[in-house]
Amino acid sequence: MVQDADFVWMDGEVVPWAAATIHVASEAMLRGASIFEGERAYWSAEHDELYLFRHEEHLQRLRQSARVMRMSIPFTDAEITAGCVELIRRHGWRDSVHLRPVVYFGEGDAHAFRPQDIRTGVFILAFQRSSKPSLFSGIRSCVSTWRRNPDVAAPSRVKSAANYHNARLAQVEASLNGFGTPVMLNLAGKVSESPGSCFMMVRKGTVVTPPVTADILESITRETLITLLRDEMGVPVLERDIDRSELYVCDEALFCGSGQEVQPIVSIDHYEIGAGTPGPITAALQKLYFEVARGLHERYRHWLTPVYRQAAMVEQ
Repeated sequence: MVQDADFVWMDGEVVPWAAATIHVASEAMLRGASIFEGERAYWSAEHDELYLFRHEEHLQRLRQSARVMRMSIPFTDAEITAGCVELIRRHGWRDSVHLRPVVYFGEGDAHAFRPQDIRTGVFILAFQRSSKPSLFSGIRSCVSTWRRNPDVAAPSRVKSAANYHNARLAQVEASLNGFGTPVMLNLAGKVSESPGSCFMMVRKGTVVTPPVTADILESITRETLITLLRDEMGVPVLERDIDRSELYVCDEALFCGSGQEVQPIVSIDHYEIGAGTPGPITAALQKLYFEVARGLHERYRHWLTPVYRQAAMVEQ
C-alpha cells in the first residue's frame, strides 16, 4: 500500500503532499545522502491528547547521526518540534502516528558537506499508523544470510538512508522465503539486530540483548524497555553478545523499535520459541510500554511531548 498524507513539513513550512519535492540531481537521490528519525505519537483517550514519545531523544540521535555524517542541520530542535506539531495538527489525527524527520543533502558538489558547498534541507513525513495485529500473535522469523554492515564500513549507529540498502536486502530475502522480520548477524557471527529494530530474548528469567557495539542502532525503544524491565518489572537485563544457536533455545524473543514497537517472535528458522506463542515477560512488557507511551504512568511523563496542548502553546 502506498503511504501518503495530505501535508508534508518541508524546509520550514507545511506544504501539500504533491508539492513536497526535491530535485533528481540531489545527493539524497543519487547517493542516499540523508539521515532520519522514525518516531511515534500515541493517542491517550484518558487525557484527550496525542503524545510524541521520547521526541527529545530522537532529535538528539538525529544530531548524532548528523555529526558523524558531517551534516549541518539548518533548523533548531525547537523549530523541528514546532514543525512536527504543526504537521500533525493540520491533519487533525487522534490515533497513533508514525513520524519521520529527515535531513538531506540537495544539489551541490559530489561528496560535499559544507553548507556553502551543498544545500541541506529538512522535511518531516507523518502517517496515521495503528499497531500491527502481529503484535499480539507474534511473527515467524529467520536468520538472514546477509550480515549487518559493520562500524568500520558504514556505522549502524548512524540512522542514514544508505544503511537501509543493507536492511532491504535482508528483509526482501526473508519475505521471499515466507518469513517475517529476520534476525541479522554481524561480521563476527553474533546477533546484531533486525533490518529496522533491535533484538531481545529471555533466558531463564533474564532478558539478554546485544550491546551497542554489536553493530546496532542505538535504539531509543531498546533503552526504554531496558529501563522498564529493570525499574518497573524487576527483570534483570544483560547486554552481551548472543550466539546464533542461543536463538533456538531461548524462552522468549522480541524485536523492538519505534516502528516495530514491542513485537513478539514465536519462531526462528522453524524452531519454536518457548510454547510458540508470545511469552509472559514479552506480553507484560508490551502492555507497560503502551501505558507509558500514552501517559498513564506519571513517573515517565517527561518522555512525552503533547501535540495539541503544545500546538496551543506555539500559537501563543
